[in-house]
Amino acid sequence: MKKIAVFASGNGTNFQAIIDAVSAGNVGEGKVCVLICDSPEAFCLQRAKKAGIKTVVIERKNFDTKKEFDEEILKALKKEKIDLICLAGFMRILSTDFIKEYKDRILNIHPALLPSFKGARAVKDALACGVKITGATVHFVTEELDNGPIIIQGAIRISPEDTEESLLEKVHSQEHEIYPRAIDLFCRGKLKIIGRKVKILE
Repeated sequence: MKKIAVFASGNGTNFQAIIDAVSAGNVGEGKVCVLICDSPEAFCLQRAKKAGIKTVVIERKNFDTKKEFDEEILKALKKEKIDLICLAGFMRILSTDFIKEYKDRILNIHPALLPSFKGARAVKDALACGVKITGATVHFVTEELDNGPIIIQGAIRISPEDTEESLLEKVHSQEHEIYPRAIDLFCRGKLKIIGRKVKILE
């Protein structure tokens, strides 16, 4: 069994998609063992409670340094013997040391077709640039923001009538489909990183 920790800071719709996929038996031998959250008010905590998943709330303001904050999260992960970390709307940038500790075992979902539109304003930027197609990307996390090897991408068309809200809804729908698929591939040992590329093994 692969023990999964999900990191989230807000509503947690991708977290819910992962919970649902695990419940349906669609994530190999994966099991969500803990939700790590940095906000005690986040709705994702209620989702975890309803699903019977352990929660750990670690607020940045309670630590003098980012290093201490990261160390507290690492302590929680090691206690659960976590195999895979899934970032699902976690609004903190992980430190280099943290990423090295879980090298090739951290996944992220990004609301654009990387390497286009990196950063926190991906949907807004895609709309402003007038691109006709955008989507979502699941990738491994590396020290450089939104730059890790790409596992799966899902494309969607942007219509002339789309607003930021309607486009975000479309992107979320794509995210909820491809993120569990990527987690399933990881848990079944079907992903091999070769340089900048990810090979999906048959």
